[in-house]
Amino acid sequence: MLEVLLTNDDGIEAEGLQTLRRALVELEDVRVVVIAPDGNRSAMARSITTRRPLWVAEVDFEDGTVGYSTDGTPVDCVRLANLGLVGDFKPGLVVSGINHGANLGDDITYSGTVAAALEAVVLGIPSIAVSQQAAGRQLDYVERGRYDFATAAALVTRLVGSPDRVPLSPSTLLNINVPGGVPVGIEVTELGKRVYRDELRLDQEEEGRRRYWIYGSAPGFEDVPGTDLAAVAAGKIALTPIHFDLTHRPGIEALEQLDLERLLAP
Repeated sequence: MLEVLLTNDDGIEAEGLQTLRRALVELEDVRVVVIAPDGNRSAMARSITTRRPLWVAEVDFEDGTVGYSTDGTPVDCVRLANLGLVGDFKPGLVVSGINHGANLGDDITYSGTVAAALEAVVLGIPSIAVSQQAAGRQLDYVERGRYDFATAAALVTRLVGSPDRVPLSPSTLLNINVPGGVPVGIEVTELGKRVYRDELRLDQEEEGRRRYWIYGSAPGFEDVPGTDLAAVAAGKIALTPIHFDLTHRPGIEALEQLDLERLLAP
């Protein structure tokens, strides 16, 4: 029996999560437990809750099953599951999503959806993060058109339900991005490069303080073949394996060439 934790960053009532939940519970020999935030936690990245306890509440679903909502973050949800919140449940796979909006390129470092899957990697649990682009197919952060989660839900369900599942080690997560509309193909990709267009914009000023906007909603990207951004821009599903090892190997070699002992000299 494969035990699957389903979580997200859009909240437990989000259509993307519920569409995927209804698909996953139909699989044989798969037990699905939902632990998700009680509201939207988008762009919280790997935030965790350390300065207060977490509230957890049972949530009734329309099919008679229950899930668990928390006032914590997506990463907290994975920790709650792994530490035994739900009886004898111990996740053998973490699925995060379906996110409302793509998570591509540099954006994954801010994403709560990907952060939950990364937490599984930290804990040695295989994981999948899945995101759905809006029907308008723009690659910025403005939602244009509705979301159709059917293709993404079917894809993840087939991956989870197949005998060999995803041929990745527990130290690697699979980041899936599904384009809006009908996909024209599927491609294994690397992460692409965003071009952010942020600016410091004064929004309001009053005695003793000012309020600013600093993040723009219309970034561009480098259209490089083989990247997730280029694939989704071309209408393809992007499958990107991601691991957590941030060590820069050439940097180690460069530092080892230095006379590091002089840094300790009197």
